[in-house]
Amino acid sequence: MQSSSRSGIFYALTAFTLWAIAPIYFKEMSFVPATEILAHRVIWSCLIVLVLIILLRYTNALKTVLRSPKTLMAMLVSTILIGVNWGTFIWAIQNNQMLSASLGYYINPLISILLGVIFFKEKLDRVRKAAVVLCFCAVVFEVIQFGSLPWIALSLAITFGFYGLVRKKVAVDSFTGMAIETAILLPFALLYLMMSDSPTANIFENNASVNWLLFAAGPVTMVPLMCFAAAANRVSLVTLGFFQYIGPTGMFFLAVFLYDEPLSVEKLTTFVLIWSALAMLIVDSIRRIRKTKAANFTAKKETL
Repeated sequence: MQSSSRSGIFYALTAFTLWAIAPIYFKEMSFVPATEILAHRVIWSCLIVLVLIILLRYTNALKTVLRSPKTLMAMLVSTILIGVNWGTFIWAIQNNQMLSASLGYYINPLISILLGVIFFKEKLDRVRKAAVVLCFCAVVFEVIQFGSLPWIALSLAITFGFYGLVRKKVAVDSFTGMAIETAILLPFALLYLMMSDSPTANIFENNASVNWLLFAAGPVTMVPLMCFAAAANRVSLVTLGFFQYIGPTGMFFLAVFLYDEPLSVEKLTTFVLIWSALAMLIVDSIRRIRKTKAANFTAKKETL
């Protein structure tokens, strides 16, 4: 059990670290249009995940989903959401908006809390109410300072939040879900590449190094997902929740220290408000975990 937990932590660290440094790949691919990168991400991810499904014997799960029209309709919605999320993320990285992308994934847990209240009738305690209020204040502050909504951050947070909601509703495993989502997008990706006038759209006219970089869009997508799936089977969702902040933190440091994106006092204030909200959630989660452990220990002691 302990070795399983350790390996789960290793897989979680690997997954979220890879997601944290993934912007480096998309930044290096700036010579290729964002929509074209998205198309290659879909194509190669689809091929890789279908091979994995065969090797890992997930074919029965795939067949079950394909026989359910209701599940397929839900997967169509999740496909649109993840497609918009991927496209927005790639565009943001290539257009020097990595800080906005980072902010979006910091906001995402707070969006998930709101969705839980709306769709699962979850109740907000004082800590979570305060965290949501701080998030709202951060968005309002951004609007006042810059005169517009932080649409990149909100688009990423909202699409990924609703994506998680839909996937939770249908309860399809990550590999099967990814196979269906990328398969739905596959015809559009292929059609785009056939109709595109981009100089790199035709892989038969590219040199080998460019094609290998385009193919890498698949592993960049699938390897952290595989590690995340392995981690989810070994550690609790609460534990995984603490690791999720590695991704946006990595993006923040890359944006500021590697790619020299301007971090104004106003922008930093927005981040501080969001960080404060997340810090409250983390401290509250730790308090809940300790309280549960203490209660379990007391109950166990009383039974002896």
